Amino acid sequence: MIKNFGGVALSALAVSACWADPAPATEVAPPAQLPRVEVISSSPLRGSEQARDQQPGLVQTVSAAELERRQALDLSNYLARHMASVSINEVQGNPLQADLNYRGFSASPLLGTPQGLSVYLDGVRINQPFGDVVSWDLIPTAAIEQAVLMPGSNPLFGLNTLGGALSVQTKTGLSSPGSALQLSGGSHQRVELAFESGGGKPDLHWFVTARRLHEKGWRAASPTDSAQLFAKLGGRLGQAEARLSVALADNELTGNGLQEQGALQSDWKSIYTAPDNTRNKAQLLNLELSQGLAEGLRLSGNAYYRRISTDTLNGDINEGALDQSVYQPSAAERAELTQAGYTGFPASGATASNTPFPKWRCIANALLNDEPNEKCNGLLNRSHTLQHNAGLNLQLSGESQWADMKAQWLLGGSLDWSRVNFEQSSQFGYINSDRTVTGVTGPGAFADGSQNSENAFDSRVNLRSRSQTASIFGSSTLNLSPAAQLTLSGRYNRASISNRDAITPGGGTGSLDGDYVFSHFNPGLALSYAAAPGLKFYASANQGARAPTAVELGCADPASPCKLPNAFAGDPPLRQVITRSLELGARGRLGHTLDWHLGLFRADNHDDLLFVADNSSGFGYFKNFGLTRRQGLEASLQWQAHRDLRLSASLSLLDATYQSAEVVGGSANSSNDQAQAGFPGVEGVIEIRPGDRIPMLPRSLLKLAADWQLNAQWGLSLDLSATSGAKARGNENGLHQPDGVNYFGSGRSAGYALLNLGVDYRPSSHIKLFVQIKNLLDTRYSSAAQLGVNAFDEQGNYRARPLPANANGDYPLRYSTFLAPGEPRSAWIGLCYEFGH
Repeated sequence: MIKNFGGVALSALAVSACWADPAPATEVAPPAQLPRVEVISSSPLRGSEQARDQQPGLVQTVSAAELERRQALDLSNYLARHMASVSINEVQGNPLQADLNYRGFSASPLLGTPQGLSVYLDGVRINQPFGDVVSWDLIPTAAIEQAVLMPGSNPLFGLNTLGGALSVQTKTGLSSPGSALQLSGGSHQRVELAFESGGGKPDLHWFVTARRLHEKGWRAASPTDSAQLFAKLGGRLGQAEARLSVALADNELTGNGLQEQGALQSDWKSIYTAPDNTRNKAQLLNLELSQGLAEGLRLSGNAYYRRISTDTLNGDINEGALDQSVYQPSAAERAELTQAGYTGFPASGATASNTPFPKWRCIANALLNDEPNEKCNGLLNRSHTLQHNAGLNLQLSGESQWADMKAQWLLGGSLDWSRVNFEQSSQFGYINSDRTVTGVTGPGAFADGSQNSENAFDSRVNLRSRSQTASIFGSSTLNLSPAAQLTLSGRYNRASISNRDAITPGGGTGSLDGDYVFSHFNPGLALSYAAAPGLKFYASANQGARAPTAVELGCADPASPCKLPNAFAGDPPLRQVITRSLELGARGRLGHTLDWHLGLFRADNHDDLLFVADNSSGFGYFKNFGLTRRQGLEASLQWQAHRDLRLSASLSLLDATYQSAEVVGGSANSSNDQAQAGFPGVEGVIEIRPGDRIPMLPRSLLKLAADWQLNAQWGLSLDLSATSGAKARGNENGLHQPDGVNYFGSGRSAGYALLNLGVDYRPSSHIKLFVQIKNLLDTRYSSAAQLGVNAFDEQGNYRARPLPANANGDYPLRYSTFLAPGEPRSAWIGLCYEFGH
């Protein structure tokens, strides 16, 4: 079979992954009286398996069959639709670049976002060394055998496990034998080709999957191209087992981000500026080893190497440019510019097209290349990040008898190294009628088009960062009685980070040089008690930590603020974030068909990290922020009505608040200090008060799902997710009110509900046809909101800083609420052919 289809496998190396539920539609379900026991790993590595019901808290899992049934584009998409307390903010505007929130903690691909979830793939930490970001497009969805979402600050999962951990295990030839080839297409010109194949015996087995995805995107100028390949070779010799896997990805993602709310009302598919392009190339090599020892002991571990190259190109607004009427530079401004080497200013009638604007010191192209019609009203921001990281993880697990108590325990350690090169630059440009930005060059420009200090505009960054993290960890679950279990765990982490600035070396103001060490021991305690058959109570207390990243350390100086993600400056020491979480709840089963859960949780972040403004139009720095709190309630039901119908529901309530006072940037907020002083439309700050809600985190989530196998050929799935509204970023104090002159929009995103439909049809045991419809009711919604400058008028004409100046000599801006528009109704149809096993 492998020989006959070798050509198909080779041709699919650059294509998208597909997998199929290996169980035929006519398979008879297990007898109802036999309880289903789901086994998960209690740590990132294999070899520490426990029954899921033994874990305190709401541990949620997803299998390969469930991912296939929903035809999930990526893992974050599935989690947002089906898991309790999970929501997404589609800030980037690309389906593979969502910000995922769980209990108010984030796992985001966006550099500079405070990360609070750890993600693992076969024991490899997926959070990238530079910024702890999570690129969902680099996780091979088709290779997933099981994904487990662990709640709370579980210390076994190491750094960045503040709100939870996501542990992913991939398929093998033993778990997924046979082959499948799938082709699908539909809305937004999406075409996806996928292939997978696996087989072998315990002593030698293999698995390979590949996927190629292309779509034009539903918004203007927003194509996506993704190519993934995952392969694994495994074998067993006696009590020893080895698995070698490789994952490759080459993805080009365009997500043109948020759009001003008024422009969306006119055209839901419109964009603010373009391009906003990210190119990810990644290679991962992972060797997993496991050895059975005497007396039931097992030694397991892995060694890995990962390389990620990321290039970004973002077209942005230059908020400092003038665009209307006339502007006459003052004598002081003339002297400053003349001293910098620029002369020839007209005696009168100076405009934006022939005069630099001193706010950003944008040198008009007329002065450089005698092009009087050009305006420096746009910027092109470029970055290149090259990350190398490698690591070793080792774990010993087993069972022991202590007095009359049986204990299941593990003890382990890990070492991780990384080397990062980060370069960034900006180039002046102008905005075209289609909102794209075209770069312009002039005297003193760098080879990539960015402007140097001779043009009085230098936002270059050239940072080299090295880090090393060492950890030891352990856990023991004691059976105090047949009904009670006590789990003790702990982890000691020591992280060292060394930053070197290639532009301004030597330390001091403006330099990124710095050496830092962060260490902490985090304990954990959990107790569960089976009060009766089908009824269990639990309680837990855990502590987790997150060390500041190179990004945050590189933008932490109040004397040299930066504007993320455009530039870094300065590096006073930051303290690591310490999170203490508490949970208690109950779960049980009624009869053989209804499973339920009810739980409460609270997580307090001490020394949380916050981006704080310095009253300079979006510029600021990271600093430690006293205390933030995330607390809430989770309730869920799962009902297996009969073997062909399964229903589920979950309700999550979240109260995410600041618990300390702070001053942050609030230029776009109508309640900022300058607006209150009678100068609306200029840069200002707002005060956060204890109890103010954290933006972009919905208060309530309701999720309903139904899977119905009508007969041997037809299957139907429905899921509904309802999300409440949330405050916009920039409206942290919740006091923004539009005035229709300088401030527009409510400063919130509205609540919404989405209904999705899936239909499967199997004309034979080898062929499956499917239809997936997203947003069946064509609901118009937005998943995120942010306050910001609106550089365009109602007709779409550029007008960043209209004249004249106000009484204070400032040029007021117009601010508005920007929204992340949601995808309209979309449909895809596909064909999957299964062969082999």
